[in-house]
Amino acid sequence: MINILKKQVTLWAILAALVTGSAVFAADHGVDLSQSPEVSGTAEGSVLMPKEQPRMALDYVNQPPMIPHNVDGYQVTSKVNTCLKCHGVQSYRTTGAPRISPTHFVDSDGHVSSSVAPRRYFCLSCHVPQADAAPIIGNTFEPAPGYGQ
Repeated sequence: MINILKKQVTLWAILAALVTGSAVFAADHGVDLSQSPEVSGTAEGSVLMPKEQPRMALDYVNQPPMIPHNVDGYQVTSKVNTCLKCHGVQSYRTTGAPRISPTHFVDSDGHVSSSVAPRRYFCLSCHVPQADAAPIIGNTFEPAPGYGQ
């Protein structure tokens, strides 16, 4: 019975650390975040997310930045947005990920909210994982001056 309780407490500690994004909480409870597939390492009170490749240059003004890491298995539904666990206002300082843009809090009527606007909530509609791959079909697009490689 005691072993089951210890396992439950440890499981809740891990869950709380992942939900809150707190490396300090995790360290206090013996949780090694470096073993997580989404975490590259820890540094004094922060968790750094992996960047599998450097950021690619943008090709045009206001192009949504591309995602420099794998998003396989990420959930973005009306109830869950995995992206916000690292990029959200409450967690970006802890994770080291870029903070979600302030423009994402403005709704279609121009009202600013404390939560992400519905039209900006589904990140993968605009932000895509970057890849250095040949186009599937021919493309004559030329980046704007000062943009691109």
